[in-house]
Amino acid sequence: MERAIACGSSYGCRKKITEQSMAKPMRSRRGKSAGRSGGASRTYAALDLGTNNCRLLIAERSASGGLRVVDSFSQIVSLGEGLAATGRLSDAAMGRAMDALRRCHDKVKKHRPVQAKFIATQACRAASNGRDFVSEVRKSVGLRMETISPKEEAKFALLGSLDLVDPAFDFALVIDIGGGSTELSWIDAKSAATRGVKGCAARPPILGWASFPVGVVTLHETFTGEDTYARMVAHVTSLMQANDAATRFGPLFRAGRGQVIGNSGTVTSLVGVHIGLDRYVRSAVDGVRVDREALLGTIRRLAAATPEERAKEPCLTGGRSDLMLPGMAILESVWSIWPSAILRVGDRGLREGMLLSMMHGPDTGARKPGNRRNNTQRKPKAEAPEAAE
Repeated sequence: MERAIACGSSYGCRKKITEQSMAKPMRSRRGKSAGRSGGASRTYAALDLGTNNCRLLIAERSASGGLRVVDSFSQIVSLGEGLAATGRLSDAAMGRAMDALRRCHDKVKKHRPVQAKFIATQACRAASNGRDFVSEVRKSVGLRMETISPKEEAKFALLGSLDLVDPAFDFALVIDIGGGSTELSWIDAKSAATRGVKGCAARPPILGWASFPVGVVTLHETFTGEDTYARMVAHVTSLMQANDAATRFGPLFRAGRGQVIGNSGTVTSLVGVHIGLDRYVRSAVDGVRVDREALLGTIRRLAAATPEERAKEPCLTGGRSDLMLPGMAILESVWSIWPSAILRVGDRGLREGMLLSMMHGPDTGARKPGNRRNNTQRKPKAEAPEAAE
């Protein structure tokens, strides 16, 4: 069920990932995942090792083509802790990540046979010892991980949020705020709706994408002292305004032709606070539409609050309150350059996109050894049509 928050308008939505199927694992009496049959595996596993979190999702394809969750795991590992200052992954951070990855490996083994994809993102891309760490994971844990490019992140973020794209708009901007970087992708909304999951998995209608080296962890470690929030906003805005997507897509969004979709932890936690939840509930947040001006009011309130006051918010427990300032600064910066009256919220991310890609696309699992890509950091870029007059 979708909800509209602080907005009188309503648009249609074809939900491929249902709240019921994503809420809890579906199991048979014997503990085996429901719906499994002989022959080729119908069970899929997606692991996302980010700068702050390690997340695993194991699912089956439902009759409607969506996801039926079998098992999941999420743990804050702070892999990027200290990375901004040293350029390296610390021994303590790698140790925490290894422990979480071993737990993920144990979960995956329980559901064999399974098609799987295990990825690392910005922390391993940016760290001088990131490649060595990924190799050590393969040797010590047995997970064949790959460090994906920002463009691949954009593809998976799109697939995970595809049912949130509204074809009433010409364009959609998908925001993925991570711990070490922020990925933005500009989508041909009408093509996305027409192609569906299978078509978008084969040929994502991404008109432009950009990766910025600012995330909630890196900003949190970089900015301290007075006027922290204002300085964060100014820094992020200057980075994004220097990208050609600001001049190419900015006018289109200011003309009301684009929608904004946010699917990161910052956005979902912020919206949980905004709608006054006593505790975070996925089904109350996923799919909602939030008025821009109303949500900016909540951002202003949280930015002006003390750290102790933010920590008391029910939806900001477990260390989330410490990272809200940088996350809100990134969201506000994005929204100022590519404005949209409504923010569409998705409590899903790269894992859901990877699962749908494996289920519907030509990439059917983890890459074979030796099929390695050059994942060196590249200058943020965006490819887009010229802005309308």
